[in-house]
Amino acid sequence: MFKSKIFIMVVAILIAITLILTAAFVLWNYMDKSSDPQAQAQQTAEQVKPKKKLKPEEIKANTAVMKDVLTNLSGGSKFIKVSLAFELESADGKAAFDLMDSQMKAIVIQTLADMKPEDVTGSKGFDNLGAALMNKMNPMLEEGSKVSRIMVTDIVLQ
Repeated sequence: MFKSKIFIMVVAILIAITLILTAAFVLWNYMDKSSDPQAQAQQTAEQVKPKKKLKPEEIKANTAVMKDVLTNLSGGSKFIKVSLAFELESADGKAAFDLMDSQMKAIVIQTLADMKPEDVTGSKGFDNLGAALMNKMNPMLEEGSKVSRIMVTDIVLQ
């Protein structure tokens, strides 16, 4: 019975399929835990919150402004023009953010291009946009330079 080549091949194929499905199941469960961008952004924001309440002058010194970013939304029929303010942990963080201005603008454009018009409307849409941007920008910034808050200061959707 075990000397039949066909039987041995069938058993080997079944073992291979079982191993592949097990690996896929484990990976699926591992990747599924970090699927909510808002929860990720909230965890990141909790880690980078300032230690003390900042004065208005300090907030202004820690805030980088990105004006008039214009791009098409997903689907191609609508476009968005948005201005954003990024509150960072420190003035040094703002300086680092300003040096990476072109990379940060590219992240904003890429993120907006992946969104639909209904994804960026209303306060929930603004929160989702801020969460997505924070998740993409903070890994690029050094410790002490993280974005702690993103505010939409101007938006036009057509």
